[in-house]
Amino acid sequence: MSDRPSHSDDEPAVPDEDGDGRGDADGDPVGEGVADDEPRESITEGSLVWPLFHLAWPIVVIQLLQVTYNIADTLYLGRLSADAVGALSLAFPLVFLLIAVAGGFTTAGAILVAQYTGAEGDESAGLVVGQTVTFVGFLSIVLGIAGYFYTRPALSILPSDPDTSADVIPLAADYMEIIFLGMPFLFGFFVFSALMRGYGDTRTPMYVMVVSVFANVLLDPFFIFGFDGNPLFTWAGLFDLEASLLSATGFAGFGIEGAAFATIIARGGGTAIGLYLLFASGVGPAVQFSHLRPDLSFIEDIIRLGTPSMVEQSTSALAMVTLTAMVVTFAPPVVAAYGLGNRIISLVFLPAMGLGRAVDTMVGQNLGAARADRAERSVWLAASTGAGVMLLVAVVAVLFPEPIVSVFLGDVPNAPETIENGVNYLRVRSTEFAFIGITQVMLGA
Repeated sequence: MSDRPSHSDDEPAVPDEDGDGRGDADGDPVGEGVADDEPRESITEGSLVWPLFHLAWPIVVIQLLQVTYNIADTLYLGRLSADAVGALSLAFPLVFLLIAVAGGFTTAGAILVAQYTGAEGDESAGLVVGQTVTFVGFLSIVLGIAGYFYTRPALSILPSDPDTSADVIPLAADYMEIIFLGMPFLFGFFVFSALMRGYGDTRTPMYVMVVSVFANVLLDPFFIFGFDGNPLFTWAGLFDLEASLLSATGFAGFGIEGAAFATIIARGGGTAIGLYLLFASGVGPAVQFSHLRPDLSFIEDIIRLGTPSMVEQSTSALAMVTLTAMVVTFAPPVVAAYGLGNRIISLVFLPAMGLGRAVDTMVGQNLGAARADRAERSVWLAASTGAGVMLLVAVVAVLFPEPIVSVFLGDVPNAPETIENGVNYLRVRSTEFAFIGITQVMLGA
């Protein structure tokens, strides 16, 4: 659990009451957002069960929608080729490694917003929002540029099966280069969602995420297939219309690069909406554009609180990269099965992740309100709930692995072997589910 940050009297953490126009003499915010005083009081007073559920379910939905990006890419690319699915499985750990670096500092911003909100410090919470956007935005640009230029060298040093080197790794590089160029758009929504969560509003990011995911699901097949074998036309039986459009435009899609383009465009739209809501609509903490000006005292707090989380997340990402380096020494069906298995696992972990994210808000706001005992009880409640739910999920995964894995592959070469390997992978991973339920909560605390 994090201690609430403090600032010296001779270096105030917030502008004076007349300096920025965001609060009056009593410290009341000038505008009310979606997360008003009612949900805030329920977090620091009364029953723990309702606020935990109230915070967790929108987060689970957000994470489900988040995973839907990857699931949609996997479903569509699974109808393109097993190699494309394998390329996606290679790309994700390396992208996640850079996301983990910025993610730690995003978490720090959410913690600070939660603590200042719990202490009724809306002015400080607004300044934290601005500083987090500035710092993580700059970091995303630096990491995106570095990732773009080092993608192919990083993939080239992976020891791999000859077929994987020839067929899968070039596709992974094509996908990753586009993703890295759009890194600020990816990070933008993460920042918005985390900061609103710290404020106690988990529903607004959920609504924005719905719009973004819907856009991605629609854009994906057109950017991947164009009008040549587009699954949307196939499922609707519009073969003649598709043939006419292909004849008129000659557009046959961009393949795996199209999945990256669709993701960046959809993420960019979500980021634009999120930033508008933060800075122009009065939703969330009282924040204005002047808060984007760097304030070293707050940036130091973000770095101090975010570094442990960044190290933890980066360590997990490095473990994924190491495991991926081992997997690529096998044939493409094994690489594809590994990718499919991880997509399914990311879906399975949603309840635990939702509880973990809800706990970081509950702990932060209760510590800010000087309710350490209540913060501790919320952790134990969430941990026991997470373990129970994930145990039930593990039972389902053990009993029905083949139907679950088969959903993600069409009638493509190597599909039977890929499914067989995916089933074995899912069964082994299911033994850790209950422990993950507890671990996610402890990380959130």
